[in-house]
Amino acid sequence: MQFSLAARLVYVFSVVFSTLSNPTGERQCRVATSNPSAFPLLDDISIEDLHALFGNGSLTSVNLVHAYIERTEEVNGILRAVGEINPDALNIARALDVERSVGRVDPFPHPDNIALITAQDNIATNDQMNNTAGSYALVGAKVSRESSVVTRLRDAGAIILGKATMGEWAQCRSRKASSSHGWSAYGGQVHGAYYPQQDPSGSSSGSAVAVSIGLALGSIGTETSGSIVNPAERSNVVGIKPTLGLTSRDMVIPISLRQDTVGPIGRTVKDAAYMLTAIAGKDTFDNWTSTQPYDVAPDYVKSCNHLGLKGARVGIPRNGIDFHLDDSTKPVMAAFEKAVQTVREAGARVIEEANFSSYDAPAFARNSSVVLDTDFVAGLSDYLSQLTTNPNNVRSLSDLARFTRSHPHERYPDRDTYVWDRQLGRNITSSSPESWAAFQANLLIGGEQGVVGALDRHKLDALIMPTFASFHLPAIAGLPIVSVPLGFYPAQTPLKMNPKKTTVAVAPNIPFGIAFVGRKWSEEKLISLAYAFEQRTMVRRKMKPYIQPTFELSDQLELTEETPYKLKVQYRPPVTGPRRVARGILQKAISRLFSVRTWVWSAFGFAQSLM
Repeated sequence: MQFSLAARLVYVFSVVFSTLSNPTGERQCRVATSNPSAFPLLDDISIEDLHALFGNGSLTSVNLVHAYIERTEEVNGILRAVGEINPDALNIARALDVERSVGRVDPFPHPDNIALITAQDNIATNDQMNNTAGSYALVGAKVSRESSVVTRLRDAGAIILGKATMGEWAQCRSRKASSSHGWSAYGGQVHGAYYPQQDPSGSSSGSAVAVSIGLALGSIGTETSGSIVNPAERSNVVGIKPTLGLTSRDMVIPISLRQDTVGPIGRTVKDAAYMLTAIAGKDTFDNWTSTQPYDVAPDYVKSCNHLGLKGARVGIPRNGIDFHLDDSTKPVMAAFEKAVQTVREAGARVIEEANFSSYDAPAFARNSSVVLDTDFVAGLSDYLSQLTTNPNNVRSLSDLARFTRSHPHERYPDRDTYVWDRQLGRNITSSSPESWAAFQANLLIGGEQGVVGALDRHKLDALIMPTFASFHLPAIAGLPIVSVPLGFYPAQTPLKMNPKKTTVAVAPNIPFGIAFVGRKWSEEKLISLAYAFEQRTMVRRKMKPYIQPTFELSDQLELTEETPYKLKVQYRPPVTGPRRVARGILQKAISRLFSVRTWVWSAFGFAQSLM
């Protein structure tokens, strides 16, 4: 196997350094709790688990945040899932611990004291962290206010642990052959955790990877077309793309006002439902939220019903799936057909051939190009106008293109600006008749001729599709999707690289998902169906990542008020040649000389550099 050299070197280094640093076999530098078995593993822990631990006094917010920082430090040099750690995270955690001690923290079921990573480094936080969309153009820029979804999370008691690395400008810069999912100049290349150099999909790449291996409890991502559900499926986690207008896009760096949504990524449907409950609702800063059919958004956790599939009517739009099939999707479809049988056994009525009346992919792709191009030019200028500090004086897409082509770390022309060149070459705006006509045409294709038409004709509660084929029409029609784990590529799967030949797109053990698609505002029904499927299959537990951090809640150091904040995860431009190998081995070796796990992962990085 390709990975055998790396595996052997990791084993050798782990044995050698565990012996050198701990010849007696005793545990060093960690203070175990009185009952370590009381703590779930951090790549499996849930919001309700945390509430129980906080409630009985077994856990503090400080210890939880510290554990996530330790885990990030272990693996981030390889996966680059996290762009920055919030310098205020530990102080916020201490304040929450004090509030809890005097009974001021809101009780369950509010998702208080969740350590979150705000996804895609394009969701503004009004603190010491950057909001860059992965670009050096916005490093050091300051916002006039933080995004409304972040404010809602903070009001719910959530700790914003850091910023996750994303595909630069939400994959809206370069043509496919010139870029890769999860790459950004500021954040580097994110890799998935289920195969070495795995393509994480995008653009919420780091968000999904971080959740999958327990670097955070959950994450918030943005989706224009597939950017939540695709990374979620590739990281074996749950992603919810909400109805357009359910969550605010205020102070989120935009791609398209007419397609962008903000949604949660979690390890379970219930955790994602908790987060969606926290961020959903009307917002005066985003007029699209005024279309919500309720004054107060539902408590989506109440929709998590083990019997959610019983009596449901679900359909399969085969023509919307078949268009996207190739040799690499055969294992996905085999797992999907088994899932259909599982849905039937759970009591649902499955309608085969619940097809779209029309599925003209070239047509909606052309329309989407017009809509997204014109929306991005206008939306970007509007966001930039709201900055209080703009160190690079980037005021428009033209300014951004000039900056990107001249800044060495932006890797131009190796990473081209094809999308921006096309956008700047259009002689229309987002308010032009041509842009409006393209938008209206897509609403028809995605709605009456697509998802909504199929649902109505067959009197369905939802459609089910493999996640890879599910997101196109909901993107253009503003419809919701819930993606849950479905399966993994089998051991004999041949490797398939991404178009740029820099990441592994298909390989053994890489996960894939199943999607539940519905009408506008049908999140409660979709969550109920997805939860019932998840609980019957528990796919996530059937495969472990090839790389996992080892620090757990039972490994806590003695922390005091004086414990210094010690980690700021931030990307630095890659070093090539012998320096890369040397740095991979020596990084943090002096400061953590006797830490076995740090040496193990350094050895792993060295092994990968030889492949």
